[in-house]
Amino acid sequence: MPPELQRQFVLSRRAGKERRNNPRYPFTATCDATEPKSHAKIIGRTSDLGRGGCYIDTIGPFPSGTILVVRINREKETLTMEGKVAFAQPGMGMGVSFTKAEPDQQLVLDRWIAELSGEPIASPAPAANAAAAQRDNGTKSADVPPLYVMNELILLLLQKGVLTEAEGKSLLQKLLK
Repeated sequence: MPPELQRQFVLSRRAGKERRNNPRYPFTATCDATEPKSHAKIIGRTSDLGRGGCYIDTIGPFPSGTILVVRINREKETLTMEGKVAFAQPGMGMGVSFTKAEPDQQLVLDRWIAELSGEPIASPAPAANAAAAQRDNGTKSADVPPLYVMNELILLLLQKGVLTEAEGKSLLQKLLK
């Protein structure tokens, strides 16, 4: 397809009804995507990131519908998510929808999105610090705010896989309102 027509195609796709459920934020980082069955791998760069997925700039994208493991490297931290190619643009890149994440990886993604969007970052540190302070100085449990205890409990249940990411996120959002 000539570059002029390709550009019109991309612009018309973007001008249509937005199909994403979550906003995307400009985000540049190195990444790789691997198809688990064949171990085929591409290397690229992200151009945007959201809770629901990312766009990977790469010359040879995987076809739409391909299941992937995506690793995004930012500074000294790596985010690993399972995903599916939502659409592919040969010679340009592919949109990837995230389909599954381990709880610790979901927390990394949520922290990155909070940084990109300017949202407050929910951190387990206050609960952990309150619990440690209680142990160290012998204070009674009544001195630890129930909000911190509930926050710590939800995060522990997420880490142990008792709650799904969606359940944990919903509970944390309700707790912090």
